[in-house]
Amino acid sequence: MTQRTSPLPRNCPNCDGFASAAVTTGGRDQSGHLHTITADCPACHGTGARTTRRNREGARV
Repeated sequence: MTQRTSPLPRNCPNCDGFASAAVTTGGRDQSGHLHTITADCPACHGTGARTTRRNREGARV
């Protein structure tokens, strides 16, 4: 009996699945907490996954 293959990972090739990152701005507030902003991957818009395109052979004539 043949074994089933697992599906290919759908990670974004630009961010490798790590779509969002917290970046410090360098400043601290009165209680000592760091100010952070969230930066999202511009290619996948923060989802970490990419859409797959199927290449159909013979679709173009």
